[in-house]
Amino acid sequence: MTAVAGAAPAEHGTSRSRTPARIPTRIPAVTPADDRYPHLAGRGRNTRFAGRPQEIHLPTSAAEVAAVVQAAVDGGRRLAVRSGGHCLENLVDGPAVQSLVDLSALQEIRYDAAHRAFSVQAGAQLGPTYRALYLGWGAALPAGTCPSVGLGGYVQGAGFGPMCRSHGLIVDHLYGIEVVTVDADRRARTVLATRRPDDPHRELWWAHTGAGGGNFGVVTRYLFRSPDDADFPRGLSAEASALPRPPRSVLTVAVEWPWEGLGEADFSRIVRNHGAWHAHDEAAGDGGYDTLYSGLYLNQRSVGQVVLTAQIDGSLPDADQRLRAYVAAVGDGVRAPYRLRYQQLPWLDSVQRDVENRGAATRSKSKGAYLRRPYDAEQIATLWRHLSEPGYQGHTVALLFSYGRAVNRVAPQATAAAQRDSILKAYLGTYWEDPREDEHHVARIREFYAQLYAATGGVPAPDTATDGSYINYPDADLADPRWNTSGTPWHALYFKDGYPRLQQVKRQWDPHDLFRHALSVRPPAPAE
Repeated sequence: MTAVAGAAPAEHGTSRSRTPARIPTRIPAVTPADDRYPHLAGRGRNTRFAGRPQEIHLPTSAAEVAAVVQAAVDGGRRLAVRSGGHCLENLVDGPAVQSLVDLSALQEIRYDAAHRAFSVQAGAQLGPTYRALYLGWGAALPAGTCPSVGLGGYVQGAGFGPMCRSHGLIVDHLYGIEVVTVDADRRARTVLATRRPDDPHRELWWAHTGAGGGNFGVVTRYLFRSPDDADFPRGLSAEASALPRPPRSVLTVAVEWPWEGLGEADFSRIVRNHGAWHAHDEAAGDGGYDTLYSGLYLNQRSVGQVVLTAQIDGSLPDADQRLRAYVAAVGDGVRAPYRLRYQQLPWLDSVQRDVENRGAATRSKSKGAYLRRPYDAEQIATLWRHLSEPGYQGHTVALLFSYGRAVNRVAPQATAAAQRDSILKAYLGTYWEDPREDEHHVARIREFYAQLYAATGGVPAPDTATDGSYINYPDADLADPRWNTSGTPWHALYFKDGYPRLQQVKRQWDPHDLFRHALSVRPPAPAE
């Protein structure tokens, strides 16, 4: 969430580690007078936000991160942390931030024999991480589809992706974290916290499994190892059995329904069929569809088409049959013309594509939701009303991702990612280019979201149909009573009953609330 990753690391070497070219930090911090400042200050993917920190630091080790944090604390400067730059809200680039810690030089990826886990520094991006783990060890993380996302904040927000239905969330494979915290004496120190039951720092590990970035300190590296009861083939080495092995190949499909031939009845049927399939699939538990992952892109009319993308393990003997059956189920009864493209790709090729690039439309506003049930008729009518509007020229998308299966086999309290019985994850966002149009586009997406969840106070409040929102789709509107009239506080939408536990971690590890932003965990109120 509050992190984004920078330059690509060096090629994978014989030592099975990935070491970036060392960026010297013995020179002063990068300030606005420095030629490098515009690049470093503007690395955020959402160009609607641009900070002006007094200084930007590029540490190359945990020790250097601790030194930077200590200097900021001693100088009374407000801190923020950036890894990859994909934060969707103004949590890193806010005007109050004075010292920005840029983690893009922390990209080492190696096997840590002492912990029997893969060590990945927090500045690494998903694309290079996939490549290093797969080519070095044949291993993979169940992570997302955008290769330029940085692990720094993505992991802390409990990221998901194409392997989540078969292997769960990325935090379900998080063994430990190395994090720089600031204690009650205002001294920065580096702590290693793991999921081991006897680890005295275990609660600090737990808080990093879904609370989002920028809450408790600066994570410098992650240790990834699947749960000890994970089902791996017999006879594998410790390295080979530390993380899941991805499919040899994936069979993909893209179905496009051009808006010019799409009426309300067909649009509604597509959304209804898609939701019904996922509801039935989660209830049936057919293991043959564990590896299926899809996204239904309900694009604005001005974009040109509604698109269903899907993939399945291409090595399954009935992969083609199953994927075609899924496409047929979503398109059942739809009379609008469509275009269909199948493709088989090696797994690594499939995760190196940036499927979310929207060109010059880099200003955005985003919102999310967990769906326990598919959208009802009234909500589908709301989707049609807003998305079919011919006069709106922004790029709005209501996106429904496949979810559930292995994600839902984990107990809600096992991680800070408490939403463990949803069947779909929803994203609602709009994109535009001209900064003079900011107010217009933001107002429109707010109205759209409020109407979509009108039955629960304008937000996806936890009930039988919805279960709050996803912290990696941060939305400060949820903390604003003008837009959240549900009576459910913003933190219950994100963290549910786990929030008091997160507050206790905050009290212990960030007692001075130095790491904060609009949606950060708040310290608990002082005892009476």
